[in-house]
Amino acid sequence: MHKIWQFASYNLWSLFSSPVGQEYWHCDMKRGFTKARKKEPQVKALLEQDNTAQRIGILAQKGVYEFHQNPPILYRKDAVEQVAEILQLSQESATVQARVTAILKKYRENPILLGKNIVKLIRGDEGYPKPILIKQGNYLFKLFAAIDCIFTEPDGTLHILDFKTGKSDFDRRQAFVYLLAACYLYPQQPAIASFYNLETGKASEDIKATNAQLQAIQSELTQIAKQHQQDLRRYRQNPACFAEVFPPNPGFACRYCAFNSICKFSVSEVSA
Repeated sequence: MHKIWQFASYNLWSLFSSPVGQEYWHCDMKRGFTKARKKEPQVKALLEQDNTAQRIGILAQKGVYEFHQNPPILYRKDAVEQVAEILQLSQESATVQARVTAILKKYRENPILLGKNIVKLIRGDEGYPKPILIKQGNYLFKLFAAIDCIFTEPDGTLHILDFKTGKSDFDRRQAFVYLLAACYLYPQQPAIASFYNLETGKASEDIKATNAQLQAIQSELTQIAKQHQQDLRRYRQNPACFAEVFPPNPGFACRYCAFNSICKFSVSEVSA
């Protein structure tokens, strides 16, 4: 059997295009650095660095995991301190310590998974999940879906829950990718998806998808997988055309980009 190297994921989809209403901020060159040039020493070093937001997200997920690995800890007066010690939170920056501690306190006050029939709960540092092989016509690709948590509702419905931190909006595309994954992983069970922000306590509505919607999502991911591989081949055949294959969009967003220190198109200051 031939090696299948085409793939798709919510992450790749988000690198291809921004959510509706945020197109102005999208820069395809970020996809180029992340996926085409990731083995270059400078790029690799930047990709291996967890920024503050990423560290907070990872530690928050680990915190929830630890609370539910040992549920009685939730009832201890020093529950937050115990989990903080497990996370080695004291070794993090002051900002990360403060925000993650606040997240742990908030979750202990409202442990939304307590009493749930948890099917899956990840730590957040497991690496790439096992891919799902999807066939669309004669085209095969791997779908990667790193699902934070799955529990069952009283009626047997699977509830896919994705934890968020920070101020980013919920992206329904991510929920639809998870629901597509669920129909392959748990074909006999209906599923819904939702988001929950561990810092703000904000929850999304439950998101459902019809078979027709899932087929449309699968078709979209198929096109993304195909286009991405075409772009990679084109770049590898002629690395000098990097900016043509992965067009930059210099502007205000550059200051928040992980690659601004090595991107020749990055603008350090943008006039108001």
